[in-house]
Amino acid sequence: MSVLRYLNRQNLAILRKGFFHPGFCPVCEKPTFFFRPFPYSYLMREYYRCVWCRATPRYRAFNLVLQDRFPDWRNLVIHESSPGGAMSEKLANLCPAYIASDYHSDQPLGAPCGRTRNEDLQHMTFPDASFDLVVTMDVFEHLPFPEQAFREIARTLKPGGAHIFTVPCDFSADTLIRASVTPTGELIHHLPAVYHGNPIDQKGSLVFRDWGRDLPSVIRSTSGMETEIVRLCDFWRGIEPVFNEIYISRKV
Repeated sequence: MSVLRYLNRQNLAILRKGFFHPGFCPVCEKPTFFFRPFPYSYLMREYYRCVWCRATPRYRAFNLVLQDRFPDWRNLVIHESSPGGAMSEKLANLCPAYIASDYHSDQPLGAPCGRTRNEDLQHMTFPDASFDLVVTMDVFEHLPFPEQAFREIARTLKPGGAHIFTVPCDFSADTLIRASVTPTGELIHHLPAVYHGNPIDQKGSLVFRDWGRDLPSVIRSTSGMETEIVRLCDFWRGIEPVFNEIYISRKV
């Protein structure tokens, strides 16, 4: 077990408020130790990691749901927007038909950008019915026009295909709009700006929405897809049920 995996990047104060416990990581598929912040807080979502592959609880839950609902995922055509972390690496390594995309505003849409393709999830260049699965992990809180992105995902999915994703969501409240973009492109902040980490931008990604309990109805009204919410709780596999829901929106 290497504590240095945490000391390299994380705040040392977090390590003084938690403990390591043994378990089995579904992502790297081997016995491991998980670091568990204590007491329970929102930090669990980012700091409750496998010491080997550094997968967070949502990646571990995602892996279990993917394997359960789509056991033949290795043979499917999968598009992942904004990949990052151990689960994305696993998809890329084990799925021959995996396609990853990032968004670079200064590059033409559809163009190759290193190991990924340049795509705006709100205005994709992929043909209709291209994919069996579309994967997004903590992306939709950062989109100024998420309704358009849900429609685009539905358009690019094959009949019977699914969008499987994670996003921070507070089921005790309705969705809160923190920032918006006007038709002329002006950015308006309705609340103090919040940024999350972005592997391709050191400035981070602005949070446009704090999603709430109305998320499934937003997806239904904009894309026609029905959404299943899966909550797992498994101490041995390092999964907490809060803020780690897995969403599956299916195209009829």
